Amino acid sequence: MSWLDWMIVFLLNGSVIAFGFYLARSTHSSSDWFLGGRSLPWWGLGLSIFATSVDNADAVSLTGYAYNHGMHIITAFTLASVCGAVLASFVVVPVLYKGGFYTNAEYLETRFGKSIRTISALIQIQYRTSMLGLMIWSIYLMLQGILDFSPLQCWSLIVLLVIFTAAYTTWGGLTSVVWTDALQSLIMIAGGITIFFAVWSASGGWAATVQKLSESTDPKGQPLINWLHIGQFQDSQSTSPYLIVMGWSIIGLGYYTVNHTQTMRLMGARSLWDMKMATLFGCLLIMPIMIGTTLMGVMGRVLVPEFTSHSAPDQLFPYYANQFLAPGFKGLVVAGILSAAISTFDSIGSALSALFTRDIYACWICNNQTEKHYLKVTRWATVGILLIGFLYIPFIVRYDNMIQAFRTLIPIFVTPLFTIYLLGVLSRVPRQSGLVGLIAGSSFGILGFIDRELVDHQLFSPLLTEKWYAFPASMLVTALAMFLAAIKWGWLEKESALVLKQDDVIKEQTWLTESREELLDIQISPFKKSTPQYLNPNWYALVLIAISFWIIFGLFW
Repeated sequence: MSWLDWMIVFLLNGSVIAFGFYLARSTHSSSDWFLGGRSLPWWGLGLSIFATSVDNADAVSLTGYAYNHGMHIITAFTLASVCGAVLASFVVVPVLYKGGFYTNAEYLETRFGKSIRTISALIQIQYRTSMLGLMIWSIYLMLQGILDFSPLQCWSLIVLLVIFTAAYTTWGGLTSVVWTDALQSLIMIAGGITIFFAVWSASGGWAATVQKLSESTDPKGQPLINWLHIGQFQDSQSTSPYLIVMGWSIIGLGYYTVNHTQTMRLMGARSLWDMKMATLFGCLLIMPIMIGTTLMGVMGRVLVPEFTSHSAPDQLFPYYANQFLAPGFKGLVVAGILSAAISTFDSIGSALSALFTRDIYACWICNNQTEKHYLKVTRWATVGILLIGFLYIPFIVRYDNMIQAFRTLIPIFVTPLFTIYLLGVLSRVPRQSGLVGLIAGSSFGILGFIDRELVDHQLFSPLLTEKWYAFPASMLVTALAMFLAAIKWGWLEKESALVLKQDDVIKEQTWLTESREELLDIQISPFKKSTPQYLNPNWYALVLIAISFWIIFGLFW
């Protein structure tokens, strides 16, 4: 890169990190650190949701994944993202918000018992630290591919990036994270638009891309134009495109519920109206950026048809940056990638350290200390969480593409846990059903993982354990176990299901109970009078859902 590129990178990313340290000065209490004092407006949260959802691993791996597998992955960032965000912000998280909880795992104790709360925290820590591993590896690939750094230089810069991110996150908590994310999202959008139009121009535009894809086939004879059509593309197993869309949809639906990096933001909203509008705004930003990133992968079939023969698909994004970006623009794209990494580093670090402190440490290890003590534990836990991500690197490098590594882990624990949240809020299944469902769903997930990844010959029917069948099958197994538990122990009375029970919650005054008293009164909306109809989130949600359905089953089907 030129001196101009480096100046842009250091100026943009350095300014955001410095701003994070500046904001951290205002954090003094538990509600400040964990929930931003429940004072965050919709537009700031929406930008933060976007910055957290679109990380550097997505930018680097999505182009490579689309190069090999076509457009169907956009389901996760359009239809699944919108429906998951609406489900979380309109149905699930308001229950947590009204209950005065700090974490999504905390809710599960009142609904299903203390053990489920702890298991949920552990699952989420495993789930999101694996994402940290993907991000770390994608930064490594980018530094090697774009900057031509040596391995030692790459890892040194990555460690410094983690240290600086951990520093302002541990000091400032959610407030610092959200507002730095908001600034980083602008850098990410600028970088994403820059490289997309560079690749678009190099490919000759939409008409030229479609024509060239129509005239070519892959080594197995499949027309490359199928890469642009979800309903026509055939993978090596000839999987039904409807099943693939269902799989991505389940991943996206669970993302906004079994992921405290997002629920933590929603629970920090200044009102329920802000919570709903934030998710819709975030999704509105996510869709075009991720569709454009995916299209760059398909365009690679025109620009570098021989790419798979000389490099791994995850190297396609760095290749684009080197080939098609002029000085100055390359620096903007690198700054955007680093911003994506920092925004998700701080989000995951703050969210998972909150889960560790509140749902594990204060519940089981030390439940009678001062607020200062627990904030100190949380800050140190943030550093530990960020370091855990490095442990996943050996697992990730076994796969041709990072998304494949991430996807294979989801049905083991995350999908069963999502089913438990969903039935806990929407049904009257008994408290015992949570543990029963989790044991059944996770056992099924472990067997499927062994069958897919660890043995040479398939042990079970592909209807049960194959990578795309695994998602709906996992939900069905978990739900069936919970319904059988309801038959044995009986359904909760309607009033008992609506009012969160406190049988297993610590009754004496501890930091966990005292900190909940700090929360501001629940606000329905920021308006002094009733919400105007033109600002009713329900209308915007319906429009966004309709658009996302059209994108999948119309535009790209």
